[in-house]
Amino acid sequence: MAGKKIGIRQLVEFVLRAGDLNASSNSQNTALEGARIHRKLQKMGGENYEKEVYVKRTVSMAGEDYVIDGRADGVVQTDNHLLIEEIKTSDPDFEDLSENTLTLYWSQAKVYGAILTHDLDLPEVTLRLTYYQRPTDQITQKEQVFQRDELQKFFDELIEEYRSWLVMRADWRKVRNQSIQKLDFPFTQYRNGQRDLAVAVYKTIALKKRLFVEAPTGTGKTISTLFPSIKSMGEDLSDRLFYLTAKQSTRSVAEKGLQLMVDQGLQIKSITLTAKDKIIFPEEVDLAPEDNPYMVGYYDRLKDGIRDVFEHENQITRPTIEKYAKKHTLDPFEFSLDISTFMDVIICDYNYLFDPIVFLQRFFSQPDDSNFFLVDEAHNLVSRARDMYTAEVDDHDIDTLLEMSKSAAENEDIKGIANQLSKVQTAFDQVKLPLTEQHKTQAVTTEELTGFRHRLEKFNLFVQDWLPKQPQTPFTSQILDFYFMLLRYVKISAFYDESYRVIVMVREDQRISVKELCLDPSPYLDMSLKMGRGVVFFSATLSPMAYFKETLGCETNGLSLQLSSPFLEQRQNILITQYVNTTYKQRENSIGSIVASIFAMVNARKGNYLVFCPSYQYMTQIENAFLDQYQQFNVIEQSNQMDESARKEFLDAFAKDYPHSLIGFSVLGGIFSEGIDLVGDHLIGVAIVSVGLPGLSDERNLLRDYFDQKNGKGFEYAYQLPGMNHVLQAAGRLIRSTRDAGNVVLMDNRFGSSRYTRLFPKHWQHYQRVYSVAQLSQNVANFWQSLPEPK
Repeated sequence: MAGKKIGIRQLVEFVLRAGDLNASSNSQNTALEGARIHRKLQKMGGENYEKEVYVKRTVSMAGEDYVIDGRADGVVQTDNHLLIEEIKTSDPDFEDLSENTLTLYWSQAKVYGAILTHDLDLPEVTLRLTYYQRPTDQITQKEQVFQRDELQKFFDELIEEYRSWLVMRADWRKVRNQSIQKLDFPFTQYRNGQRDLAVAVYKTIALKKRLFVEAPTGTGKTISTLFPSIKSMGEDLSDRLFYLTAKQSTRSVAEKGLQLMVDQGLQIKSITLTAKDKIIFPEEVDLAPEDNPYMVGYYDRLKDGIRDVFEHENQITRPTIEKYAKKHTLDPFEFSLDISTFMDVIICDYNYLFDPIVFLQRFFSQPDDSNFFLVDEAHNLVSRARDMYTAEVDDHDIDTLLEMSKSAAENEDIKGIANQLSKVQTAFDQVKLPLTEQHKTQAVTTEELTGFRHRLEKFNLFVQDWLPKQPQTPFTSQILDFYFMLLRYVKISAFYDESYRVIVMVREDQRISVKELCLDPSPYLDMSLKMGRGVVFFSATLSPMAYFKETLGCETNGLSLQLSSPFLEQRQNILITQYVNTTYKQRENSIGSIVASIFAMVNARKGNYLVFCPSYQYMTQIENAFLDQYQQFNVIEQSNQMDESARKEFLDAFAKDYPHSLIGFSVLGGIFSEGIDLVGDHLIGVAIVSVGLPGLSDERNLLRDYFDQKNGKGFEYAYQLPGMNHVLQAAGRLIRSTRDAGNVVLMDNRFGSSRYTRLFPKHWQHYQRVYSVAQLSQNVANFWQSLPEPK
């Protein structure tokens, strides 16, 4: 039954971890490469060697059965002898591993030994620890013989130590599930489409499927996905829900959705994870781990901190984490991750599941049917995923670091790191040389630069050994930053396949950059999704579904649901200006007709309007031309660099009353294109200039060429669909509730072609083409005169 499994590694680490918190794992290893090394070593096991042997023991506690399970890396069994191998892969020398690390390694093997000697009725077992030091390929093997009785005693003591935590969780689950079973939908009635969505989500969880949902703005997607997901917990279909988002603002929407149900009597424990750089205490910044009181002895205080939070808090947000982290002197970010293992709902950024560098290993090191995923605003994940599997390095800081090292010329340690930096610079120069000889500034290749990567690896290995011996200085701090940039590149190299391209670029200042560009991360997204029982991707814009299924790793096993708008279609007027041509060559000539069209829209009724333009430059040209003719309107504009207060000031303007219409000029695909709510009279019209095609670039062209070869849809995948997604998101700012109404004016004749109209959502099918400014003016006026009352 879901929720009754405990991984052996999880059990061992929770009970036996002790001592200090290491700031980060410095290993250049990835899960993918670790698995490859495991397979390589397992092949050397011999004739009777069984790999990945599933091991489990059922124990009863607090009136419930729990399956303690895991996979032994290798088992060799003969008539009267049993050998169990535990394989570990990392970067440090075996001799440099901490005592606690070795204790954890051996303890995991001892649990396998306790279970198998009992199951096979054998008196003893040989445990072998095989340690693979990845950078040097050095293999260290240690063996110990244990008697069945002593291993059973060890296992029993481990379980007894964990018992109080299991009882605590079991008692909570009963409280949680009882409250879930009594829980009703938190509104008196469903909006159109909400019940269908809730039922589809529940079935997706029950059947272990993947579902793609396109539901227009205003459907109530958050509550319609959260409610059935939580109901499924009450029936033991799942035990932990991950609500994954692209933005902080969306996380607060999920928190509010949960709170609605909590106000109805739901008992549930949730946590919102905050990025490490935002939640770190100010006094921790620039402190070495060995000097940081929140890290020294972290694991010795951790359990008290977790129990304190668990007993006193249910909805855990950043202030709650900081409060208890201060109280128990614990690093707040790591504390939040450790608390999360006891939570029912985890609200967090996409990268905690999908990013190969920062994903939550405590949850996603192996498949677990008790996990279920909700991915909000899923249209954002396509480009985010490419970024997650892309890495770039440059030599910009090497000269500065070498200059800083000269001030300590007599210091042998500094000479050593300077020598390593020079070798890295040489590696960059070697990559740059062919471009210089051919008088080029850029080269693209499908082949990985393995020699270049090996040099970066060697530098990082040197730094891992060198840095802990150095006092903390501005120099070592910059070395660390440089090291982490190289580390990401090295780790991403483990995923290099036919979907990657290497771009080498010589910049204007003659610095060189090397980028590993991932064009298609879908196989890796698929791997991440297999860490749970299923997923629901949802957004107001997921058309065409086939595109999102393919790019998000669910081409063959994704279900679809497209909902109609819950609002009266007649309260939104979709108009295509067939007389406006915004292709690049015609942009200058189109400004006059665009300005006249904006005036026709805003002059029909006083109110607030947004005009979205494809670039800042074009936006400024249109705005200036508009103001030259029509000074009576209130005009605000999005600027290139807007902090939180500037964004707030821009949006606050829509809540004020003006003698004439307010027009906000904004950039398509920018910060005001999605995720903002301007309800009712706060917004009554949106104009969208151009079809939103991303600017031409070498990287976009590589994407186009890749998908041309893969499915013949290169231009569509690289340019048209990302652009149309921005258009739909921008238009979605208009209708946010049943009382909202207004015009969406699509200012580009390309919108009228079948290539675009086939991408229009269901609630746009009543679109109209207009062929002159006069016809537009008349149409907008007629719309306001015949506007139906809201339902």
